Amino acid sequence: MSSEEPKILGFCCNWCCYGGADTAGTARMQYPPNVRVLRVMCSGRINPAMVLKAFKEGADGVFVGGCHMGDCHYDAGNYKWNRRAKFIEDLLPEFGIPKERFRFEWISASEGEKFQKTMEEFTNTIKSLGPLHRSFPKVSKKAQIAN
Repeated sequence: MSSEEPKILGFCCNWCCYGGADTAGTARMQYPPNVRVLRVMCSGRINPAMVLKAFKEGADGVFVGGCHMGDCHYDAGNYKWNRRAKFIEDLLPEFGIPKERFRFEWISASEGEKFQKTMEEFTNTIKSLGPLHRSFPKVSKKAQIAN
């Protein structure tokens, strides 16, 4: 990966989106190598502070992928994530981060092609925005209590 490639961190649900990434890989559907996939047990376990920390630590874009509504292995994790995602979209501008640098999608384990296309689209969006210039304050209490 060249230094000009954007750094994208993808939090992917173990039961669905991570399986979609695996399906894309086993089917040899190439997605950008600058996407770093991090497996989490459920999208509902991701909190706003984790997303902000990813940006603070060097990510130019953050992606979260979870199970489709009604398919969560933990019953309501994706509903919880959906509420948090909306909160994050409102919070990012407070830190000078355009909300286009954050994306979330519902991707099942069988949707390797959707995962691949989503990663290509998101990478192109982040490339068009250029590198993220960082000068963030500490993560606010507002972000930490949004759980």
